[in-house]
Amino acid sequence: MTVIQPTLDLWDEPAPDHRDRIVARSADRVAWLKARSRGVTATDVARLSGPASVRSVANDKLFGYGFGGNAYTDHGRAREPEIARWVERNHGIVSSDALFHAAGETEHLATPDGLALRTSGHLELAEIKTTSSRWKSIPRSYLRQIWWQQYVLGAERTLLVWEQHDDFVPISSEPECRWIDRDENEIYQLVRLADQVLHLMRDARSR
Repeated sequence: MTVIQPTLDLWDEPAPDHRDRIVARSADRVAWLKARSRGVTATDVARLSGPASVRSVANDKLFGYGFGGNAYTDHGRAREPEIARWVERNHGIVSSDALFHAAGETEHLATPDGLALRTSGHLELAEIKTTSSRWKSIPRSYLRQIWWQQYVLGAERTLLVWEQHDDFVPISSEPECRWIDRDENEIYQLVRLADQVLHLMRDARSR
């Protein structure tokens, strides 16, 4: 496989402390939503797989996304605090509601579900999901979301934690989890696609 070498300067030097790059917190929902609307978030990047998705994401950022949630998203929001407590107890990763921007890129944004700064100096993240299906492999959209968060925060790896449910009742007393390592090639491609989204947004707003 050909390795694509990133050309962005931010890969060549340590990123500023993530705590200095907090844009907003989801507890202040108005400020959080306003900040997210101005850039590309991990939720947006989860959808970026090619040119058509770039146009779709840019259009939704500009004109609004019709999906307002359903019983599954409501269940996920209700279960997330309990799963987050399990993550903290078992892996020492603390729940977070902060929206961060990437080093040198204020429009590249992410809100990881949890983070931990280890004694080694390495930053690790957590991402929490609920699902009604048994996964044979990690959904690609979730991997894109995780790699983007790692890029924005400067993290080495992410603990993906998921809880399967049957008709909104968890099927196990504990969730499943897997460590996802940082992938520079994937991150580079996601940055390229995200910048295309931002270009379309700027172009439309300048008309």
